[in-house]
Amino acid sequence: MLRKAKDDKAARRRNSAPAAAPGRATVTSYDVAQLAGVSQSAVSRCFRPGASISEQTRARVVKAARRLGYAPDAIARSLTTRRSNLVAVIISNLTNLHYPEVLSELNRCLSERNVHLLLFTLQSESEVDRILGQVWQYRVDGVIAAARLSEQQVGEFEQRGVPLVFYNRYLRERSVNAVCCDQLESARIIINGLLAADIRSFGIVGGPTDSMVGEERMRACVDILKQHKIRDVVTVRGDYTYAGGRRTLGEIIDQHGNPPQAVICASDVMALGCLDAARFDLHLDVPRQLSVVGFDGVEPAGWASYQLATIRQPVRRMAEAAVTLLLECIADPAHPPEKRVFSGTLVPGNSARLQKRASAEQRALSV
Repeated sequence: MLRKAKDDKAARRRNSAPAAAPGRATVTSYDVAQLAGVSQSAVSRCFRPGASISEQTRARVVKAARRLGYAPDAIARSLTTRRSNLVAVIISNLTNLHYPEVLSELNRCLSERNVHLLLFTLQSESEVDRILGQVWQYRVDGVIAAARLSEQQVGEFEQRGVPLVFYNRYLRERSVNAVCCDQLESARIIINGLLAADIRSFGIVGGPTDSMVGEERMRACVDILKQHKIRDVVTVRGDYTYAGGRRTLGEIIDQHGNPPQAVICASDVMALGCLDAARFDLHLDVPRQLSVVGFDGVEPAGWASYQLATIRQPVRRMAEAAVTLLLECIADPAHPPEKRVFSGTLVPGNSARLQKRASAEQRALSV
């Protein structure tokens, strides 16, 4: 009888509690608990992913929260859990069409785990010091960096106890967490295909000097061509823009004396500019007179007017790996440094003469 009286009293309190009026002080979890007739801890469990709470209690709390216009305070919750559920993403080269796709995938992976992305952008990778000063103003749980960091800057992450994962970059001087596409393997796939098509003169378009990925791709192409004793190679630098790519073909021809048989660009965006320069500025027959190849596999590369030959990076799998690795490091500060490497996929396209090189075994069988 006594329990029934208490239940009736709680019900009357829930039914009589007014909704939050405009301009009223912020509604708290205590207000929701009073209206729902539950404890404050029950309200906290209701809005905490994975917490144990009965469906009946959850329904009462949600109903009360909606009536009062209550939303859980992420900042207050972070003080209790010591987690902000914020991950900073530092990314550069935004003129590269590849990066919006990377950001979208990283955001998707983080959102699925109830973690929010805090974006910091660079016009060039040499601006990292300034951006890190901004990052430290927020209590982020970890950082994914698609930009070059120095050994000293990486050391600052360790001093602050903030986990760091490099995206498509790494550090040669020390072991770090990194998720990368194998640039050397990608370059070898491209060059082997071009050599198999009897192409022997090359132009290589790298990125800016502060771009680690651009440097690695250009160096890999030059080294592999040297291994094959190909000396007719001209290298120039681009800026990852379409206009820059269109300009570099003229620079290659100025150095070479005439168009090479193939141009390999460190990004698809530059390759698209180079391709249009060949077709519309120089009126070359692509790919009979000039083959053009890019890196990344951005969506415009596959458009019917381009059909660019390129190496497509597994962006979805790389983003998933970067987020998973970072969250593992957040959960376990003693997690040892780990490097996860992915292979790119050749997209032949119509912009280049690419042939598969027969293996030694296949050549022996054909004799």
